[in-house]
Amino acid sequence: MGLFPYFWNKSSILKSKNIIKGRGAQKNTPNKFLQHVYEVREDFLEFCRLEGEQAESNKTEYIPIFPKTIVNKVDSPDVGMLYSMNPYQGCEHGCIYCYARNAHEYWGYSAGLDFERKILIKKAAPELLEKKIKHKNWKAHTIVMSGNTDCYQPAERRFQITRKCLEVFLKYRHPVGIITKNALILRDLDVLKELTSHQLVGVNISVTSLSEKTRRKLEPRTASIQKRLNTIKVLSENKIPVNAMLAPMIPGINSHEILQLAKAVADHGASSFAITFVRLNGAIGQIFTDWIKKAMPDRAEKVLHLIQDCHGGSINDSRFGLRNRGEGKVAQQIHDMAKLARIKYFKDKSFPKLNYDLHEQYKDGQMKLF
Repeated sequence: MGLFPYFWNKSSILKSKNIIKGRGAQKNTPNKFLQHVYEVREDFLEFCRLEGEQAESNKTEYIPIFPKTIVNKVDSPDVGMLYSMNPYQGCEHGCIYCYARNAHEYWGYSAGLDFERKILIKKAAPELLEKKIKHKNWKAHTIVMSGNTDCYQPAERRFQITRKCLEVFLKYRHPVGIITKNALILRDLDVLKELTSHQLVGVNISVTSLSEKTRRKLEPRTASIQKRLNTIKVLSENKIPVNAMLAPMIPGINSHEILQLAKAVADHGASSFAITFVRLNGAIGQIFTDWIKKAMPDRAEKVLHLIQDCHGGSINDSRFGLRNRGEGKVAQQIHDMAKLARIKYFKDKSFPKLNYDLHEQYKDGQMKLF
């Protein structure tokens, strides 16, 4: 048993040369809701290699689904939103740490590669949204697009569901929040500017690292760091408020960049920033562990131990109030650096509140005259 860790690490180093390019997860983990497990055997992979064949396709598949509702009530006390909506389930960005991976299991897929390669498309999202916010009992409250998966992921370029939803928000003068790490949001600058003129939109741009090498490993199909910073700049120049999400902080990978990240987003016009701590809940712990031992074998054990130290000895932390903040000395150092960054770069800045007063007048699609 004493030799097992040595051979395991040696094997992971050899496997690091065979990373699936363009993907975060390197395998499909079992779905906890399914009785049977699909497993790709090593002898089958070796056969495919010798025959010059692919064991499975790495192409992205778009699958239409037909939900009855689109707006979700968020019950978690750790998330700064009450309502969210997601035009897409699954996300081609492939961020290895993404908490949304677990949601793919509810649809019968894996939280691993399936999450990145099988994208579920909700074409009826604009109509469902309109029905929801026109309901007589609905009171305006910020609905956040991308509470789970990125509404500006690559699929949006083809299906344009997010843009159609923004047009619904504008028509009914309803407040909307957006979370994204894709520069594609600038395509909809015209609609965003109109929403901003009524104080109806706030944008959250995720910037995880200033290193392109780190970004490509953590978030393989996302916009480059420079494009994200430029997106913050363009939005801010057009008076559209931007909060930078410096998240997640992963000790041993990007946690040392907090001050530099805060300065960069401030210099490009962000009104505020927020951080969250990495939390590898559910199947993500297994997916992340497999990935880091292949993608960063030299630091894998160190990073995993640091994450455990910040979550009470486990990489899977479900405790409300702590799971997104972490605990212990390392986590405290990260939060102290964030406080210092706010003093240095965001002293006189703040993210504005959205307008909830207009919607009631526009529930019928036009302002009431009487």
